[in-house]
Amino acid sequence: MDEPSSRAFLASPRAPTARGEGEGHAQGAQVGAAPHPRPLPARREREQDGVVFELRRACAGYDGRPVLIDIDLTVRAGEHVAVMGRSGAGKSTLLGLLYAQRPHDVALVPQASALVKPLSVFHNVYIGRLDRHSTAYNLRTLVWPAASEVAEVRGVLASVDLEVEIFKAAGALSGGQQQRTSVARALYNGRPTLVGDEPVSALDRIQGSEILALLKSRHETLVLALHDVHHALEHADRVVVLEQGRKIIDEPVGALTANDLLRHFGGEP
Repeated sequence: MDEPSSRAFLASPRAPTARGEGEGHAQGAQVGAAPHPRPLPARREREQDGVVFELRRACAGYDGRPVLIDIDLTVRAGEHVAVMGRSGAGKSTLLGLLYAQRPHDVALVPQASALVKPLSVFHNVYIGRLDRHSTAYNLRTLVWPAASEVAEVRGVLASVDLEVEIFKAAGALSGGQQQRTSVARALYNGRPTLVGDEPVSALDRIQGSEILALLKSRHETLVLALHDVHHALEHADRVVVLEQGRKIIDEPVGALTANDLLRHFGGEP
């Protein structure tokens, strides 16, 4: 059973067309793709090399308008990658292409939290493992969750300071609490790779830093769209910056300063 969070992340009234090398791309009108794209190695070979995601000369667009142009990007197991750029630079589209390569192997924190507002916080976190149980078990959990499931979800919620809200309707939470619920769902999912689209945008810098540290401690590989330069430099080991759909920076954090990044997209000082 697919996770609602996954559907919400990729759903759009203007679904992107994408073309390039890499599994999981939607096939559609080609937008600025190279005439002779380089072939990718087989997935099994890439996994043996520790490659989690790989794009080569990937392009994507909406309604014929290019959003990403000739993107080369390889993410290996164990990397913590921050994707940055101005609004509209293509960050969410890039994360969508990566997630689409292996949606069943990735925990997800979508930008809009993608919670089922009438359901409790417990049930929204439990959604992170819907695909690991039968339909009958999931329906029973909707009405009468097992004590073991409640205990495990409560523990995850405690890590984001939400255990008291476990049976409150998600729609009754503040924006920051909803975002932490979305983070808790990804933690409960537990897969080693996490893709997050602005996972701490509704939190203050200190709380956001704590959540990012938690994600690093629980997930081996991270690809996160971030808007805070200090978060990126503190919690990532590599920063990718997009500008008008093109990758203009792809460097280890040790080679960058806050001013290097602010010059390109004017994030928070």
